[in-house]
Parts: sequence; structure tokens; C-alpha cells
Amino acid sequence: MENNNIAKKLITEEERDELLRTLQTRFDKHMDYHKNLKWSKIQEKLIVNTDKLWSLYEMERTGGEPNVVGYDKETDEYIFYDCSKETPKGRRSICYDREALDSRKEHKPKDCALDMAEAMGIEILSEEEYRKLQDLGEFDLKTSSWIKTPDKIRRLGGALFCDRRYDTVFVYHNGAESYFSVRGFRASLRV
Repeated sequence: MENNNIAKKLITEEERDELLRTLQTRFDKHMDYHKNLKWSKIQEKLIVNTDKLWSLYEMERTGGEPNVVGYDKETDEYIFYDCSKETPKGRRSICYDREALDSRKEHKPKDCALDMAEAMGIEILSEEEYRKLQDLGEFDLKTSSWIKTPDKIRRLGGALFCDRRYDTVFVYHNGAESYFSVRGFRASLRV
């Protein structure tokens, strides 16, 4: 049943209601993430944007703990980020992109960050977005997260990832084909 719902990007009414309750509870618990925003307006947008609601469901299902972190007045969109303390469990042990995955001859990871994000309808965080997330609290103290990598670096075989150690956000590089049990990706969604 789950695979069929993923292909169709559907969630049941029960799953929708449970997700909305979870999101509202998290929203209320972390008001410092989104000062002056009202849950009722966000929920109205979510209910009419079923594709976005499905993407949030997938973020939640894979351990991202999505929460509202801002509002873009120009586009009239609420911005959600993965706010789990560590990189989402259901999105770890993956390399950066399809090219990297295909280049591995043996010991291939199960998937890659960019493909997973696209399938879920979400965007992998940029370095700037990752740093904004870290302004809200301390994330990735034991894990790390792939971030959008500039084309120049990617063409040369590399990819970027971030974490927080020693009360500092670090940006590192690695071969895009590498994968580790503590590295995954964080994402954003605009609704």
C-alpha cells in the first residue's frame, strides 16, 4: 500500500489529520522559529496543497521533523525545514547524486540525496539555508548533512556537507560517491 501511495503522492485522511496535529504541536512548541506566524493560516494552505502536504508527510516519515522556519512575503509561501536534532534517520547512508551512485562498482548505497529529495518533492538545503537552520538551535552534533553543491565542485567529483562541532558550523567536502551511516540530507519545502 505504501509504495502505491508514494507513486500517487497520496495520504489517507487519517494520515493527513495525524500529520496536521503533529505539525501544529511542533509549531506551538517552537514559536521562536516563526515569530508572528499563525498556524491557522498555514493549515489553510496545507489543506489545499495536497502535493505539499504529501511532501511534508514524507519528510516526517523519514525522520525530518519538519517545522515552519519562515515566511516569504514576496511569494506568499511558508518555509519548512527538517528540524530533527540529527540528520533524518530515513535519509542516511546515501551518496550525493545519481552520477555518484552509478559510478560505484561495488558496495553501492541504497539511494542518493538528490534523487530522494526530488522523489519527495523537497529541496536539499543550501549552505545558506543550513546556516539559517543552525541559528535556530544546535543540529547535527553527531551526524552530517549533504548540502547543495556548486556545479564547479561537482564537475570535479566532489560534493559538500555540513555539521556542527565545537559550537561551530563546518562545511566540508568529500567524493560525491561516498556515503556514511551518519550522513544524510536535510531539506526545505515552500507552501
